[in-house]
Amino acid sequence: MTPLNIPEWQSLERHYEDLKLLSMREQFVLDSGRFKRFSMQCSGLLLDYSKNRITADTMKKLVALADVVDIKGWAERMFSGEEINHTEGRAVLHTALRNRSNTPVIVDGEDVMPLINAVLVQMSQFCAKVHNGEWLGFSGKKITDIVNIGIGGSDLGPAMICDALEPYAVEGMSVHFVSNVDGTDLSTTLEKLNPATTLFVVASKTFTTQETLTNANSAREWFLEQGTQADVAKHFVAVSTNAKAVAEFGIDTANMFEIWDWVGGRYSLWSAIGLPIALYAGMDNFERLLDGAHEMDNHFRNQPLAENMPVIMALLGVWYINFHGAQTQAIVPYDHSLVRFPNHLQQVDMESNGKKVNNEGQRVSYKTGPVIWGTPGTNGQHAYFQLIHQGTQLIPVDFILPVNSHYPDCDHQSILLANGLAQSEALMKGKTAEEVRAELVQEGYQGAELDALLPHKVFSGNRPNNVLLFPKLTPEMLGKLVALYEHKVFVQGIIWNINPFDQWGVELGKQLAKVILPDLKSEGAIGLHDSSTTSLIELIRSLRN
Repeated sequence: MTPLNIPEWQSLERHYEDLKLLSMREQFVLDSGRFKRFSMQCSGLLLDYSKNRITADTMKKLVALADVVDIKGWAERMFSGEEINHTEGRAVLHTALRNRSNTPVIVDGEDVMPLINAVLVQMSQFCAKVHNGEWLGFSGKKITDIVNIGIGGSDLGPAMICDALEPYAVEGMSVHFVSNVDGTDLSTTLEKLNPATTLFVVASKTFTTQETLTNANSAREWFLEQGTQADVAKHFVAVSTNAKAVAEFGIDTANMFEIWDWVGGRYSLWSAIGLPIALYAGMDNFERLLDGAHEMDNHFRNQPLAENMPVIMALLGVWYINFHGAQTQAIVPYDHSLVRFPNHLQQVDMESNGKKVNNEGQRVSYKTGPVIWGTPGTNGQHAYFQLIHQGTQLIPVDFILPVNSHYPDCDHQSILLANGLAQSEALMKGKTAEEVRAELVQEGYQGAELDALLPHKVFSGNRPNNVLLFPKLTPEMLGKLVALYEHKVFVQGIIWNINPFDQWGVELGKQLAKVILPDLKSEGAIGLHDSSTTSLIELIRSLRN
């Protein structure tokens, strides 16, 4: 099935031709109720999508597209545990991990909720021991530093959450994340730490991930410079399913936290992969994070399509990607605590929908997932916002604005919010040639000098953006935000008729790296590669010697 053949898609194509010159600025002048019409709330989280190139008819047609591809039906199949990840034969149940209502979720005839709850209890008991000093290091000292060793979803999500929840950190507890197999990452982390007070969380579902096991083995060697092999069990725990490999490493399997194959890596922060979050911010705040995500799950599952926040955001993305030709989307949080939020969303979105083959195995002839990027405001305003305002590309922007800060204000928050709102307004309104001319005249410019400068100061405006506004970045609100984007990506995958839950594209590089590694380590004959790779291997060997 291709969406291009769906009448509702074709209706949107015709609608785009009628609407492509629509001026948002004029629409705001003509319609004083535009904000009310194009905004919605979910438990304190406001989405303002009024600054988009849309009319009421646009939204009606987009919602009709969501309806005809059966978004509601697909959502139910996901929530109920059907194997919607058909290429891997798996259910997709990150929502069950935060199923705070404990509604039974059946997979292969078994309710998975008791398994999930058992791991939550295990996490809670372990965190309590670490926090109250019952769990001590080999020298009898209390644990002060957590080092998470993982990669991909075992790193990006937990690291992002820990940054965001820094105001909730347990007193005396610090957290560090090591993911890159580049030894610099591990070395610069360990040089600041004391082995006697450091706890490592090795996060690998299979306990075979090359980067993670390389870093874990090196961390163990560093630890053994002061501790003994018997002490490893006091300083290393695992999130895995491979009990044999975990035990061989020296970790007590009683301190192995289980994860299941229906938990995708980029959705795994809600599982025991979130153990560093619970150790750093407290199990109570980890559970509050789950609570917030569950609220968004219920909103997504139960609200009508036209009043459904993830659905609306997904549809707007499709509108720009497939009809306006946008290729990227900027995520700009006006909260420094969310510094890693765009990085996390890169994996959630680009690893999910970066596909060119549909569910039937046929190559698609339309655009799928956009490039996701961004940094916190206001830094971005002094870097890439020039391109968004006056460049030749259409780049939709999501502005994320918390009203209140966790830290002493000193007027910083008002300045921050003013900048975020101003950028949103400026992207929509722009500045006309007439407005620029009047401004330059007032500044004393005239004649040829004025005419030469004028075109450089014109802003076309009409640049679409959403504003996500909320009172404060609490654990619950953070859970809502992350779940919102997860469901948005899911909806877009269904519309594009692709599987948003596999990631075969990451496998080829891993396979080839295993072939190249022996060539780099040995001095014998180099295996069969292309001439470029062979020459590079030879050069690396010579530079090492």
